[in-house]
Amino acid sequence: MRSFTAVVNPAAGSDPAARLIPVARRLREAGAEVAVEYSRSLEHAGDLAREAAKKGHVVIAAGGDGMVGGLAGALAGGDATLGILPAGRGNDFARQLGLPDDPERLADLLLSAEPTAVDAIEVTADDGTTTVVAGSVYGGVDSVANAHINRLTRLPGSLAYYLGPLRAIATWRPVAYRITVDGETREERGYTVVAANSGYYGYGLHVAPDASVSDGLLDVVIIKHAPRRLFFAVMRELPHGTHVRRPEIEVLRGREVRVEADREIPFGGDGELLGTLPATIRVLPGALRVITP
Repeated sequence: MRSFTAVVNPAAGSDPAARLIPVARRLREAGAEVAVEYSRSLEHAGDLAREAAKKGHVVIAAGGDGMVGGLAGALAGGDATLGILPAGRGNDFARQLGLPDDPERLADLLLSAEPTAVDAIEVTADDGTTTVVAGSVYGGVDSVANAHINRLTRLPGSLAYYLGPLRAIATWRPVAYRITVDGETREERGYTVVAANSGYYGYGLHVAPDASVSDGLLDVVIIKHAPRRLFFAVMRELPHGTHVRRPEIEVLRGREVRVEADREIPFGGDGELLGTLPATIRVLPGALRVITP
């Protein structure tokens, strides 16, 4: 019988403590030990995860993509097992994995499913700061939108994810990017560059519909410069993944990506702002053991 430690982000958007109660109840009814820890920050959450892993516990990330990415960074490269209780505003990595929303089904999965090795992402800023995340790294209008969304914490997730991008697009000027994928460099003017492990980001946007979390590659999605009316058309297609058919979209694949910009542009990963471009992004093949369907 597995033992679990749930690391809860009390500030997540969908009340993770309340969502955890029926899952923890079913785990305990099955005879599992379940400890619950509340994090004060992502750094503290990582410490809690490492301590739980030392005890041989499955670590449950109870929160959103930021919590998943934070615990992925703490556990990547080891033999610990990560479980995910989707309780944030976006839950995009959980969506990619196909995790159930139903508490009983999720608890049964945590009890019985074998862990799967999935890839992670390591991103290094030019100041030497290195962060590991699970889903994607992005720098452009989406990371500027990310900054706006993070200021709208009192709004429901769907509304924050609507207003944040609108504010970012309203003041956006195209960026001249220099993008190097596995040693091959190109220059493009555009809206953003996304290095995707997971196909979803930004509250259900299917930005990289062919991305796989277990192929050892990153899907590099470039949204090139276009008139705003065309960009809004791309935005309407992003939830369905059909935007990749447009000539304004280019998708590359590789193991290492370096992204540079002609002005100061923030970059983010899994819903958290991480630094300012330039940055070097690498895939970490099979670095995480995650309970998936």
